[in-house]
Amino acid sequence: MQTSEHLKTVMNELLQTTALIADDEAEQLVNGIISSKKVFVTGAGRSGLMGKSFAMRMMHMGIDAYVIGETVTSTFTQDDLLIIGSGSGETKSLIPIAQKAKELGGKVGVVTISPDSTLGKLADFIVKLPGAPKDQEQSSYQTVQPMASLFEQTLLLFYDALILRFMEKKELDTHTMYGKHANLE
Repeated sequence: MQTSEHLKTVMNELLQTTALIADDEAEQLVNGIISSKKVFVTGAGRSGLMGKSFAMRMMHMGIDAYVIGETVTSTFTQDDLLIIGSGSGETKSLIPIAQKAKELGGKVGVVTISPDSTLGKLADFIVKLPGAPKDQEQSSYQTVQPMASLFEQTLLLFYDALILRFMEKKELDTHTMYGKHANLE
């Protein structure tokens, strides 16, 4: 099979995921972002990279957004929201971060394949995304892609869709956002 045919397969899988995402869960997360003073994002591996891109877009919209573990990350308080992207919801390095956010009185949002996971149980907001975990033998969701690729791709697109929803609610446009884009390059 040619690369372009694989791309079509991937795109078709992504298209199928959109019908499986609950708008009410997404709306609760958007409202959580709006009502928070600061928003913190984390994830491990590729999910963490998707989170970094989400934090960047939130910054472009004027949201005080941070990535956990970066040197310029602010203090987390009870007025803040932590958003975690984790397919399994059992990522060992992320569980203590969620627990600490709860101890500090803040809110936790989890975007995951597994809402009944440890991270899901700690969450104030849960968004279930379709996809297969890294070990696909234990999954009822089928994908031709390796490991958790479908979840990670869906996570990036979901984060971008949240940005669009936030823009609608705040009546922002791309020109407003571009004005907050880096300009020292």
